Amino acid sequence: MEFANVLERKFARFGDGLNVEDGTVIEGYASLFGSVDQGGDIVQKGAYASSLAALSKSGRSVKMLWQHDPAQPIGIWDEVREDARGLWVKGRLLTDVDKGREAAKLIGAGAIDGLSIGYRTLKATKNDKGQRLLKELELWEVSLVTFPMLPSARVAAKGEAPDMDAALRELAATIQGARRELARF
Repeated sequence: MEFANVLERKFARFGDGLNVEDGTVIEGYASLFGSVDQGGDIVQKGAYASSLAALSKSGRSVKMLWQHDPAQPIGIWDEVREDARGLWVKGRLLTDVDKGREAAKLIGAGAIDGLSIGYRTLKATKNDKGQRLLKELELWEVSLVTFPMLPSARVAAKGEAPDMDAALRELAATIQGARRELARF
């Protein structure tokens, strides 16, 4: 299956092990393998391997952005790797940058708890349920975002319990946002 040369975005809530330390160091999963997101896509194990190898070989890195805005880098991903579970990231918010400082405060307050990957699909197929199986992705950036697409991956301060009502409100808001975004096309 061939795809246009389009940069796509895949949202995820931080969590299941994503921690915020000292208000600036964040680590956890930006993408989970085998999970169906709200767009009906499933990232396959190994989907990022070629992209991460190419970035490493060229001396480039995955960018940490605020809300996918390339004019607003807010930190540095010190480590981005695949493991058996998904795409794991660890980085530092740069609090000398206004948006980095703002992001740290918003994460600490629980107002921001999502990650979104910016990528280009290189190889994908569809399963019998019509879901897109993403087999090879070119990863460009991982952003901190307000509305994630994969609820099972989220950022939380240590010891935070999940709030199901908030999760359902967020899901409704995400779906409304996606509808607005699709209406633009």
